[in-house]
Amino acid sequence: MSATLIPLAPTREPSLDALITLVASDMNGVNAVILDRMQSKVALIPELAGHLIAGGGKRMRPMLTLAAASLLGYPGTRHYKLAAAVEFIHTATLLHDDVVDGSGLRRGKRTANLIWGNPASVLVGDFLFSRAFELMVEDGSLKVLRILSHASAVIAEGEVEQLTAQRQVATGEDQYLEIISAKTAALFAAACRVSPVVAEAGEEAEHALECYGRNLGIAFQLSDDVIDYASDAETMGKGVGDDFRDGKMTLPVILAYARGSEADRAFWRDAIGGNRISDDDLKHAIRLLRDTEALADTIERARQYGRRAIDALAMFPASKSKSALTEAAEFAVARAY
Repeated sequence: MSATLIPLAPTREPSLDALITLVASDMNGVNAVILDRMQSKVALIPELAGHLIAGGGKRMRPMLTLAAASLLGYPGTRHYKLAAAVEFIHTATLLHDDVVDGSGLRRGKRTANLIWGNPASVLVGDFLFSRAFELMVEDGSLKVLRILSHASAVIAEGEVEQLTAQRQVATGEDQYLEIISAKTAALFAAACRVSPVVAEAGEEAEHALECYGRNLGIAFQLSDDVIDYASDAETMGKGVGDDFRDGKMTLPVILAYARGSEADRAFWRDAIGGNRISDDDLKHAIRLLRDTEALADTIERARQYGRRAIDALAMFPASKSKSALTEAAEFAVARAY
């Protein structure tokens, strides 16, 4: 039996409002950097980059960089460029991901690759990666450069590993957790860790905030796994069942496959192999996910990682910043149900 679903914050619906309010002033500085550095004499670059950057994303990763700096009482502005670098890395990976996945919808809008084509999306993604590294170098800290450049390499490794696991029903839970730790959680972790570096807060604070970001990132991705099967296009901002049609072995599918009958497993083998991807097949898949409690248990796993993220903040005194970061972890889980 799966655990009873008890929200991390049962008194009200968690949101990012506190985080957004906390960093609103600093985000103006970050947005100014983003706007400046996405410019190019090649007109297609700011046009395509702006389509995604201005496309309604939460900017959660750069907000975490700013909130971590606020938590530590950092009075400077170095973190503005670093938060912009984090957003450029994230945006570049989205552009590349949409090409790899053949996606047609991102944040409720047509994807850049659908509008401008795959070559342009890949090349503008490369441009944004380059801009991110320029910003890292300008900061002047080898430690910051090491953290963010390592995260970029790990993200790429995670994406390649996910590609090799695609349409492979033998993919297990441990391998999948490795994949999402790399492709999603690594940037969350790095976004949080660079702030204690620039704030000179010490190794303990660096470790705590990296731990917070990593666990938050895993919780966030596990929630995404559920949302792909349990939401709608308007809520998700992408196509319903995209993971299903792409043959991705996300955690709900891994659990359902392990728990299913031989007939259920035969269905999953056909579906993940790309042979059963109709709307009716998706409805059947969702029924199997619910019958095996795979969605509920994935939410519970997300909740466990959310708790670990919150626990990682224990060393820091109570403050608006800590409360906002705590609620961000609660939100990462709650958005899946």
